[in-house]
Order: sequence, then C-alpha cells, then structure tokens
Amino acid sequence: MKRAVFPGSFDPITIGHYDIIMRGLTLFDEIILAVGVNAEKKYMFTLQERKSFLEETFKDEPRIKVDTYSGLTVNYCKEINADFILRGLRNPADFEFEKAIAHTNRKLEKIETIFLLTSSGKSFISSSIVRDIIRNNGDYSGFVPDSVIVKS
Repeated sequence: MKRAVFPGSFDPITIGHYDIIMRGLTLFDEIILAVGVNAEKKYMFTLQERKSFLEETFKDEPRIKVDTYSGLTVNYCKEINADFILRGLRNPADFEFEKAIAHTNRKLEKIETIFLLTSSGKSFISSSIVRDIIRNNGDYSGFVPDSVIVKS
C-alpha cells in the first residue's frame, strides 16, 4: 500500500489544501492528514477544531485518515509506516522552503517527498490570509471547505 502523510497545521484547511489532497488520492492508496502540534505557535483554531474541520471535510473519503502528531514528521511517518510525504507548492518561495525540508527529511530517514503544484486558481490562498479575513469579519467562504464556515 502506498501511504502518504500530508502534514500541516491546517489553521484552517483551505481549498488549496483540499485541491492537493484530492489530487494526491490519484497517486496514493491512503493519505494521512497529520495535524502538527507545535507549542511555539499561536493558532486561531484549537487542535480539536482543526482536526474536526478535516474529519468533516473528508468524512465520505475512506482513503483519507486524520491524525495529530508532535515532533519530527519523519519520525511520525516511520511510526505509521508511511513512505511518502505529500506537499503542495503555491510559488517559488514555497519550493525553496519545502526543498530544504525534503532534503533534510531524506537525510534523516529514507522517505520521499512528493510535490504537487497547487491549481492556478488557488495558488494565492494561504491559511494566514484566510485567518486575516476571518479576524476582520470578511467573507472567507470562497477560500475554505464548508466544514470551516459552519464551525467558525
């Protein structure tokens, strides 16, 4: 079985994430959406809210699982027997950042990182932009799955 981990804070999940995840299903038998726990980071949504957004969004897709983890992503991948990390790229800056992480992960463990380019109409969307829209009472409904709108 080809199992991939798609790690992230998902604070909140966006339609850009959704795009990468659904396209990733054409490559993998199972994708684990791994919500990272980082005590240093300040989140808008709680860990349980972020996990719930994902579970609700993908409730009808049995090949997608949702989990939480802390520590190194490669250690988590090893723990659950995942040989791949799935990542989305929006722009050249994402590529440079993700490339460094992918090389580091490959050095730590024999794990491959697979990059998918975000679809052109979604490449400008980021969780930080969505959080800013939410904080300022803007209409963010076109940027996130319905599960986020209902629960926020």
